[in-house]
Amino acid sequence: MYKGTGASSGIGLGTAVVVEEAELVIRKETVANQEAELERFKGALEQSLRETEALAEDLATRVGEKEAEILQGHVMLLSDPMLTGEIESAIKNEAVNSEYAIETVCNTYADLFDSMGDELMQQRATDMRDIKTRMQKVLLGIQSVDIAALPAGSILVAKDLTPSMTAGINPEHVVGIVTELGGRTSHSAILARALEIPAVVAVNGLMEQVQNGDFVVLDGDAGEVYVNPSQDVKEEYEKKRQVFLQEKKDLEQYIGIPSVTKDGVQVEIVANIGKPEDVDKVLQYDGEGVGLFRTEFLFMDRTAMPTEEEQFEAYKKVAAAMNGKPVIIRTLDIGGDKEIPYMGLEKDENPFLGYRAIRFCLDRKEDIYKPQLRALLRASAFGNIRIMVPLVTCIEEYREAKALVEELKKELDEKGIAYKKDIQVGIMVETAAASLIADIFAKEVDFFSIGTNDLTQYTMSVDRGNKKVSYLYSTFNPAVLRSIRHIIACAREQGIMVGMCGEAASDPVMIPLLLAFGLNEFSMSASAILRTRKMVCSYDTRELQKVAEKAMSFATAGEVEQYMKEFVEKGTV
Repeated sequence: MYKGTGASSGIGLGTAVVVEEAELVIRKETVANQEAELERFKGALEQSLRETEALAEDLATRVGEKEAEILQGHVMLLSDPMLTGEIESAIKNEAVNSEYAIETVCNTYADLFDSMGDELMQQRATDMRDIKTRMQKVLLGIQSVDIAALPAGSILVAKDLTPSMTAGINPEHVVGIVTELGGRTSHSAILARALEIPAVVAVNGLMEQVQNGDFVVLDGDAGEVYVNPSQDVKEEYEKKRQVFLQEKKDLEQYIGIPSVTKDGVQVEIVANIGKPEDVDKVLQYDGEGVGLFRTEFLFMDRTAMPTEEEQFEAYKKVAAAMNGKPVIIRTLDIGGDKEIPYMGLEKDENPFLGYRAIRFCLDRKEDIYKPQLRALLRASAFGNIRIMVPLVTCIEEYREAKALVEELKKELDEKGIAYKKDIQVGIMVETAAASLIADIFAKEVDFFSIGTNDLTQYTMSVDRGNKKVSYLYSTFNPAVLRSIRHIIACAREQGIMVGMCGEAASDPVMIPLLLAFGLNEFSMSASAILRTRKMVCSYDTRELQKVAEKAMSFATAGEVEQYMKEFVEKGTV
């Protein structure tokens, strides 16, 4: 058995198809006719654009708009005049061949994105290398492996999968994916989950162990892979596969059911989204609202700021679609770790502790923050929008943002423009500072939403993208759990809603603890909503108090997590 990282749930049993892409050898060559070489590059660029656009359209039709946006991001990169301009300059000024110019320019950008340490930027680095290879293959006349043509019952085995390769997979034929590289948050893993294909990534030495035609079994939850296993293992995993498929079907009975515990405690199970199109999945899985709409994605992968009107239409679309259910929209959370040339952001030495989020927005009131707040207020006339301010560390930041909202309300009143008069303005609690003075914030803000990803990172002083210290990154750490419990207690004392939009909100092992602490709202990926509702409905919060008390008595993250895992599996303390 080989161990990797589970990237997409489910059990896959099938025949290995090893996909090995031709290794490109890029040499620096001097060209005599730069103009002819420029035309050669432009031809390859246009072909790559056409192919990527066709792939994005196909993915949008088969899977959904949200998933197609990954490839639409590739189209944006290929259309970026800054990128193509630098490649053209290298051809003209250095008289080098197109393949080499593409190699050097794209690698520079990819290395820059990688160095930022942020997961989103690392995905963009992967995207940049993907488009680089696509253009070079066109120039070299090398055909990519046609993944769409794999036979039924295939387990796709590869060193790594680029987003464009994953997008071409036919889920009716591919029953599993195993790669030697990659991570759970990579675009390829996201696409595998969207296509509902079981996947295991980061299996060391995989390519040396598997050959075409081998029988492979994989568990996308446990991150386990078996090559040519015994008949007993095959039968065991076939049973597991049937159980998984039945459980998935059984979850459908929770559509339309209120999220209420056995002792009558009602909570809201809502969704995190990044684009207006994501709302379709929220409705499909019966989400009770939107707990986090990340607005920064409206600002990325474009060459100019989105206008107030564009933002208004995006927010209005989500608010109207949710038909009165709460829609929490986070104001722009962006900083020096994001590559957005038109914003003129200088690269921060330490972007996670620097000029970002509310700090940046309050400094750029006129051109960025006010148009966004005005768009949010106008859109609130079409639904139940709530405004959330990110990365708040002191009460002055919240007061200044709230004062801007009040100023814009008066402006809209004077113009006779409708908006939700009692619109709520809350904060994302994601810093140690905000947690420590949660009692002060709770007296002034309208709601809390706990961002566990950053709260854990800041509490533990750990960059979660740094593999050397990632062992310290755990929401089960007693320091983080005490912080979460304190934040919830402060909110409950003042009678304000307290939600959670970090990954912990949908973690089956964490949910009993959060219910015991008194969390009101759980926000997660739409696909996790029904599974979470089933769990919520199975618990009695009075019984969970003893569980929480015992969990909080442990000294290490490992002890807490192990105890909670055993409780969830056995259902008893």
